[in-house]
Amino acid sequence: MSDLDRLADLLGLEPLYHDIWGNRRETSAATKRALVAAMGLAAATDEEVAASLRTVERRSWSRLLPPVLVTGEGQGIGLGIALPAGLDDATLVWELTPEGGVAQGGSVTVRDLPVEERATLDGTAYERRALGGLLPVSLPIGYHRLVVHVEAHGGAGPSGATTLIVAPDRCVTVEEMVPAGRCWGIGLQVYALRSGRDWGMGDFGDLSGFAEVAGRLGAGLVGLNPLHALFPADPNHIGPYSPSSRQFLNILYIDPSSVPELADADDLRARIAAPAFQSSLAAARQAELVDYPAVAALKLPVLEGLHARFRSLPDSHPRKAAYARFRQEMGAALDRHALFDALHEHFFRKDPSLWMWRSWPAAFQDPGSAEVAAFAADHADRVDFFAWAQFEADCQLGEAAARGRSAGLAMGFYRDLAVAAHPGGGSAWADPSMLVQGANVGAPPDQFNLKGQNWGLAPLSPLGLREAAYRPFVELLRANMRHAAALRIDHVMALQHLFWIPEDGSDGAYVAYPFHDLLRIVALESRRNRCVVIGEDLGTVPEGFRPALEQAGILSYRVLYFERTVDGGFKSPGEYPAGSMATVSTHDLAPFKGFWTGRDLDWRQRLSLYPDDASRDKDRWDRGVDRWRLLQALSREGLRPDSYPTDDGDQPFRVELSAAVHAYLAHTPSRIVMVQIEDALADDEQPNLPGTVDQHPNWRRRLPRMLEELEADDDLRRIIAPMAGAVPR
Repeated sequence: MSDLDRLADLLGLEPLYHDIWGNRRETSAATKRALVAAMGLAAATDEEVAASLRTVERRSWSRLLPPVLVTGEGQGIGLGIALPAGLDDATLVWELTPEGGVAQGGSVTVRDLPVEERATLDGTAYERRALGGLLPVSLPIGYHRLVVHVEAHGGAGPSGATTLIVAPDRCVTVEEMVPAGRCWGIGLQVYALRSGRDWGMGDFGDLSGFAEVAGRLGAGLVGLNPLHALFPADPNHIGPYSPSSRQFLNILYIDPSSVPELADADDLRARIAAPAFQSSLAAARQAELVDYPAVAALKLPVLEGLHARFRSLPDSHPRKAAYARFRQEMGAALDRHALFDALHEHFFRKDPSLWMWRSWPAAFQDPGSAEVAAFAADHADRVDFFAWAQFEADCQLGEAAARGRSAGLAMGFYRDLAVAAHPGGGSAWADPSMLVQGANVGAPPDQFNLKGQNWGLAPLSPLGLREAAYRPFVELLRANMRHAAALRIDHVMALQHLFWIPEDGSDGAYVAYPFHDLLRIVALESRRNRCVVIGEDLGTVPEGFRPALEQAGILSYRVLYFERTVDGGFKSPGEYPAGSMATVSTHDLAPFKGFWTGRDLDWRQRLSLYPDDASRDKDRWDRGVDRWRLLQALSREGLRPDSYPTDDGDQPFRVELSAAVHAYLAHTPSRIVMVQIEDALADDEQPNLPGTVDQHPNWRRRLPRMLEELEADDDLRRIIAPMAGAVPR
């Protein structure tokens, strides 16, 4: 094995993968060099590779303890300590502080610790000795801290520390959350909500109303699109799966009318009531598609005025105290995110070409620089505005969740965690050691994207995660489990590996992540936050991956369109796994009416997304076959509507067919069954068309019904009736 191969292997670069057709694809030397470089290690020449290899090999021996150890509850602490050879007579002193507990410790002569491994690096001999016998046999689940130091020949020797994470075997389950052990819900894109009081897009105020409607209709869950922070200075960047930060919220979801300070702000109320403002508000409200710049132009100045009013409150005011608690809880991460938003606004308004933080002056690319500190001091009010906006967004999301539960939602909200963040965003700027620069996240070629996909997102660094004792991952989970009863992890295969695509144009390759560590942390945070976890496991799924998720209590994500038998037919309801969430469609696929009528295929043809006429014709033919197969499946279950006298796939769409399809899913044993709001309203347009950016109105479509009309909508009630009848709250 060459130095390059050894280095790539140590860093988790997988040497090959098999694509969805079973073809073997080997990782090229050029790709290995590019991805090693993206991880921050030089690899352009053989000499650089050799030096980087020595650096990586030395890392585990040059410090006493690894940065983190993750173990299962009741499994004991299998930990080794790396020491220079020849310290047999030295004393090892240790102190273990359990999370929230009292420190305990002791000492031992080094020679009494069994030797597990020896190595010689750069002429220095090392040995790794087992510590397990010193530590408590069983620690409670949680995050614990171990500190050690060596006393040799009367003087202080080397020292080290590690985080010990003890995790449960399984996530919290639906059975533990609701007595019936099953639940159904309605999924939606929050921005798509329309009401008589919206500001041009659905917001947390509208979400409160929708949650109450869903609760009264008998749903147990409301599923939400990613609510992640975008770029307030540039409202044209609208993709919820391409966020600035996955840890914070999109402040355009704030409902200004619900901010408490508005009640006493006569000047702001007069501004909103002015004819010019009302005219702009009406135009945004009546627009067929969300006009994000128009919404931002309406909301942000009002929010700025409300922030000024908030700052004038006395320090003893309960809202001020709540804000102080929020800032303390969110910690340095919130401070840096708010600072990034202020900096991004400053540079982008100055020069639109400075949108990416890597194009800012060098001093401002470093969040710890003196220049950044000076900016924060000079623009303290603006930084505080962005921090306060996060506080207000969090309050309103929490209020929406509470109102939904009060109205009958047995569980509450399920939130969606995007697979990665934008490389030009606040997360990448705030901690560049954590997000990789020089490679993007994507997917290898498959039947939907023959050239593969580059999502333009920055992957988390596996090295950075371990060095930080997984703290950023823990914070990410906690942030997205706030005000939620379930969390959907987009492209959950990223817990095991991610497809990285070098920015230099080399072919992509899979990079491994510490799967079992991350899985255990997910289980730990799931239990602490009482949050069910759903893994979006569509696409190329590694062998053995789904059984591992099932063992950890993570629900699989099953989409009707994809659940097929070997001959291409639709699986029967009984073939769906109980440990799953079932749905007809997703935001990236046609809703059922669009599927039946071929609306998605019309779009592909209109936008010239077919390479040739033969591909277009094949899609049309296959869709006709799928309609026939679906009617056959409904017939087998006794669910085919009377208005469909045969299994002929050329029959038109009727609402009762959509109701039958949802009854089909209600007959599955799946723990959660979701109805997409587009399906509930018999809409034929999908929120997002993969492979397009501006050609299709992605992430801008508004619902065809007003919020105030939903509860009494006959189509909606007919379509969800099978859910309400077959799946308990």
